[in-house]
Amino acid sequence: MASKTQTKPEPTSKPRGGVDCFTEAAECLKVLAHPVRLRVVQLLLHGRFTVGELAEDCQIADNAMSDHLRLLQRCGFLNSERDGRRVYYQIAEPHLQQLMGCVESRFLPADA
Repeated sequence: MASKTQTKPEPTSKPRGGVDCFTEAAECLKVLAHPVRLRVVQLLLHGRFTVGELAEDCQIADNAMSDHLRLLQRCGFLNSERDGRRVYYQIAEPHLQQLMGCVESRFLPADA
């Protein structure tokens, strides 16, 4: 009776890093995990906006929007620029473009 020999799959190399390397990433992804903040990132990928403009689009109070923007800035996602009396926010982290592309393709309707 012929015996079947099974070949072991070739071991693959492990990706670099470990669980402890993802602490900061996890914290920043938690910050993004809010519908208002995702919309803010989406808007800011298309231009710069003031607190009031962002708040109006998201239908929330200016002070609530300021809190959202502060969290996004703390993770290094945004920066701000003063122009006279107005403060404009813009994207500081270029990788957000790819991340938002994944979110939009997965969760937005095709005609949105």
